[in-house]
Formats: sequence, structure tokens, C-alpha cells
Amino acid sequence: MKFLFFAGCKIEKELKHYETSSRAVLNALGVELADVELNCCGYPIRHQNMVASIFSAARNLALASRQRLDILTPCKCCFGNLKYAISRLREDRDLREKINRLLEKEGLFWEEGIQVKHLLSVLVHDVGLSAIREKVRHPFRELNIAPHYGCHALRPSRVVHFDNPPAPTLFEKLVAVTGAEPVSWSRRLECCGNPLWEKNNGLSLYMMQKKLEDAHRAGADFLCVACTYCQIQFDRIRASHPEEGNSSWKHKLPSILYPQLLGLAMGLKERDLGLENNAVDSRHLTRYCCR
Repeated sequence: MKFLFFAGCKIEKELKHYETSSRAVLNALGVELADVELNCCGYPIRHQNMVASIFSAARNLALASRQRLDILTPCKCCFGNLKYAISRLREDRDLREKINRLLEKEGLFWEEGIQVKHLLSVLVHDVGLSAIREKVRHPFRELNIAPHYGCHALRPSRVVHFDNPPAPTLFEKLVAVTGAEPVSWSRRLECCGNPLWEKNNGLSLYMMQKKLEDAHRAGADFLCVACTYCQIQFDRIRASHPEEGNSSWKHKLPSILYPQLLGLAMGLKERDLGLENNAVDSRHLTRYCCR
């Protein structure tokens, strides 16, 4: 089983331990990752220049096609935009021809065939829950986890085909396979607030705080995310800007990345999972492992 790995821009700069923990878990599960030099997924300019955005995504897809490999990405924003580009290229002949004329200058070409998969989808549908369960060496006990889906994985559903948008279960299944208990919380599908950061910081932090309060009331010990921007919001921004929100939440309900949760349950080395790099201290997660 082999994929072309697409980290995206933000992970490389701000969340490197998301990449390293994902690679460690996938390697332990027998998933091979190939690396070639890729560019931005195109999302940051989607609302400024649609053609440039689609071209950026299509170039990555064409490079994957050259490798004859589907794309695996841990970033839900990249996942959503690459999937969106495929849908636009499939439906709009004029756009497709324009993009391919641009790609032709590099000897590239987009055509139907390459799939884009998120890390969680690969774990469930390609690796399989039973195969993951066999690799769990230290299952968690008495640990309640609030899974946070993130917007780009679920919407628009006709484009991403990730899970059932109003009632997804994929993330809960992946939490349960580690031995942890996924809690049900009413705000689990709402936005984390990160898209509003640096536009309306007060509202961004308010949205985040309401989610934290809801997860706390549901009995969660940790949030668990599989989205670059959600982790930046729940971890980095929360830790560094308590004065703009409720400072009492600065160290409560830490947010962890799913490969960190799974990696610990599989018995992987903590340094490969990067728990020490989380801004909100989450190292006590190891206390819940059954060793």
C-alpha cells in the first residue's frame, strides 16, 4: 500500500509534529509514503483567483498522476481543496482545457483517476480497523475523548465524500480502536473558529471557548483533532492568546492530534509523536495507557 504524501504548507511551518506522528503511525501499519516536491493546494487564493487556485491543485494532481500514486494528506483543508479542484475540473470542460494548457508548459496533464484521501479515511478504508486493532499494544483505559471533525472533511459532501455530514461516525470508530471512549457532544461538527482568526479575534476565541465548554460538559478529558487549522486553534492560539478569551481555559482540555493518540496506543516512541511540541501540555495522556 503506497501513497504520495501531501503535508501542505501549514504543517511544514507550524505543526511539523503532525507530519512526523502521521508518518510514524503509517509506517508502523505498513503504509509506504512517497515524497516529491509539491506546491500549495491552492486554497489560500481560492476566493481571490479561482483559476490560479485550481491550477495549483491540478499541478499537484498531475504530479501524483506521473507517480501513479493516490494522494494522502493529513490536512483537511488541503484535502477539501484538492477534492474541490477535481470536481471543478470534471464538471467544467472550458476550465479543464485552460488548466491543461497551463500544465502543458511543464509537460504535465490532468486527467481523471488520481484519488485524494485524508489520513483518517486511509486508516479506516485502506488499512482497516481490524488491522489497526492488532497493532494496539497499550490500549487506553478510563480516557474520554471528544473527536472534532473539522469543516473541510464533511462539507460540501457531494465533493469530499468523507462521511455522513450530519451524523459522521468514522472518527469515533478510530478513537474507540485505541481503547479510549469517544464522547458525544453537541458542538462536535461546528467550526473551531480558526477561519476568523486575525479577522475577528474575539469571535474566533468565543467560538472555540464554547466548543471547549461543551466537550467538558460531555465528560471529555481531551479533544482529538485531525485537522491542521483546528489544532492550531485549539492548541497554539489558545495557549498564546488567553488575554483575548477566557484565561481559565488555557490549560484545560488539551487538544491532541489523532496520530498522537493512536501512536501511544500502538506503543510508538513518544519522541516520534511529538507530544512535547503541543503548546497546551498533553503529556499526561500517557497515564491512561494500559502498560
